[in-house]
Amino acid sequence: MHTHETERETPGLGQTAKSVAEHASALARLEMELAALELKRKVSSLGLGIGLALGAAVFLLFTLGFALATAAAGIATATPTWVALLIVTALVAVVTAVLGLLGMRSIKKGTPPVPEQALLEAKLTTEALKADGHDNV
Repeated sequence: MHTHETERETPGLGQTAKSVAEHASALARLEMELAALELKRKVSSLGLGIGLALGAAVFLLFTLGFALATAAAGIATATPTWVALLIVTALVAVVTAVLGLLGMRSIKKGTPPVPEQALLEAKLTTEALKADGHDNV
């Protein structure tokens, strides 16, 4: 017989399973919302950081130009202006050539981008497995 006291007793297995599924679904939705908000915040922060870094790179380029102009002006106090500019241009050309040669050497060292050692190890492993433990000496 159903009374108010017996109806307040623990729910059945089906009701409990339904309740657990609803709570799990709500929890999963909340976790997804939290993840989306966190990603949005991090992406906007990353975008701002990249923008500021690019701005700094542009100003660094201008700073280098002004530093070279200052060097040329300093040299121009002792020599004609065209000689000072020629000296600074030659120094910049030498630095550019050295950096370019170092870069090309590094590129040649890294090409082709094939993991040769890993391929050799894989080949040796394959040969060892094919040998099936038999020495072919």
